[in-house]
Amino acid sequence: MSQAPSAAPSLAPVVRDDFSAPFFEASAEGRLLLRYSPSSGAWSEPAAMVCSLTQAADLEWREASGRGSLVSWTVKPGRPRDDQPAVDTVIGIVETEEGPWLTLLLPEVTDRSGLRVGAPVVVYFVQPEGSEHLPVGRLVG
Repeated sequence: MSQAPSAAPSLAPVVRDDFSAPFFEASAEGRLLLRYSPSSGAWSEPAAMVCSLTQAADLEWREASGRGSLVSWTVKPGRPRDDQPAVDTVIGIVETEEGPWLTLLLPEVTDRSGLRVGAPVVVYFVQPEGSEHLPVGRLVG
């Protein structure tokens, strides 16, 4: 996983709380954390409070690969601002190698011909002004 020096302009600032602090600390280091249940061996998305498979309450933070594949996507039309042309936002649903699905901005997608189900994606991180580092996706290959 890598870290980009600038933020995607369409991301709103996010502030950590006690629960999310480990996630954002790792994000600042360019690492993606997911929730893992030792009792079931199942992975869950970062916001999970219990295992998404068994409902077990033994979730812990574990580092994920940061790789996955595109499941679906949508394009949010942009609006022109300050005499600048409209820039559309591509939002992808990515199935991580570990299993959980993440909804990620794909800020580098300018040519939509590369969007296809199964396209490989890697996670990297951006930091909007006044925000924690946030995961976004990049198509690879």
